Amino acid sequence: MSRQDRDAIAHAWDGVVATARRTAAEGLVVGTSGNVSARVGGTVLVTPSGVPYDRLGPGDAVGVDLEGRQVLGELVPTSELPLHLAVYGSTRAAAVVHTHAVHATAVSTLVSEVPLVHYAAAMLGGPVRTAPYARYGTPELAGHMLAALRDRTGCLLRNHGTVTYGETLDEAYDRTAQLEWMCRLWLTASSVPGHSPSLLTPAQLRDVQDALEDYGQPG
Repeated sequence: MSRQDRDAIAHAWDGVVATARRTAAEGLVVGTSGNVSARVGGTVLVTPSGVPYDRLGPGDAVGVDLEGRQVLGELVPTSELPLHLAVYGSTRAAAVVHTHAVHATAVSTLVSEVPLVHYAAAMLGGPVRTAPYARYGTPELAGHMLAALRDRTGCLLRNHGTVTYGETLDEAYDRTAQLEWMCRLWLTASSVPGHSPSLLTPAQLRDVQDALEDYGQPG
């Protein structure tokens, strides 16, 4: 491995650890639940199984190839590795974030698709679907997730949590945070007795998606 490759992997691992710690600090996971990964070429750096994020350091990097064979580190990769590999095998993702965010997980038990209560859905590609339940760590769950992610960058996992991906760890994390916020918004609005939240139409959502193409700073 070249020095450049080693530096890229070290930098990505620092980002994975920082993002994992952020999910815990901002209440999207409890304990060692949830997991984070980043892809560097043919290597996927992923949080290990059952290790508190605040105990992870530069020497604890865990890496697998795209077939799941461990190529870096001694710690055992997360049990949710099939989820991460499925995303990388089916999209252009460079980062994946999986959480057990409270409001999003609550919504996963109620609906097959998150109601269009806010235009933040456009940031995830459209109405966010809920993947059917399957036990964690199984190919079955990974398959359900991929179906729910079709033309989307995030989904709910029924009675489980969330999965989002992006071209960077920051983008994947932001989509997770937006999804959790949107689910919290819908739960809050729908809890008011005698009222139902107003929802956006598909046409209104498409209008937002078009507008987002020019969102942000140029260049």
